[in-house]
Amino acid sequence: MFSNEIFASRPWTRLQDGNRRWIEDRSTAAGSRGAVRRAETTESQTPFALVLGCSDSRVPAEILFDQGVGDLFVVRTAGHVVDSAVLGSVEYAIEILGVSLLVVLGHEGCGAVGAATRVVDGAQVPPGFIRDVAERIAPNILRARHAGATTATEVGDQHTLLTVELLRQRSALVDDAIGRGAVEAVAARYSLSSGTVIELRQPVLAGV
Repeated sequence: MFSNEIFASRPWTRLQDGNRRWIEDRSTAAGSRGAVRRAETTESQTPFALVLGCSDSRVPAEILFDQGVGDLFVVRTAGHVVDSAVLGSVEYAIEILGVSLLVVLGHEGCGAVGAATRVVDGAQVPPGFIRDVAERIAPNILRARHAGATTATEVGDQHTLLTVELLRQRSALVDDAIGRGAVEAVAARYSLSSGTVIELRQPVLAGV
């Protein structure tokens, strides 16, 4: 069992505390975003967490977690799609920078997840390379549907949870780091309306 001191020092708890401050409009990060902090991080970086999130302009990880310059290593793609560049970035953060927390951050009202859902449910294929993004997400939408997910929130949550699984499947380095406890992996959802980030647990859905 964690002591209160150890629990409070968990990187995920640190992010939750930051999110709470931001929601309550009592941010403390301004002091770690100015010239002094910029100078401190000129030669090196030591982020404590990696956030793989969506490119949506309304989901800025550093702001919604109330963190400063050099605190987070952030990778953002539409619908937090995983490709080789994302995998390389995630592995770099874990292996070279030594982050101890990996957060996959989904959000309500994700346009990329919505586009992929329309591909799966109605064969509505988007144009250009938007199609590539939707097709990368589509397998997770299918798995979510087969597992019993019906609402957009359920589908989005399943996509986020399955992205954590995908990272472990595609990267032996990521899987090993999580498996031996060097890195904690968290799936989470951000609410555009409330600003709250909640941790996702695997729901009881058939086939999951």
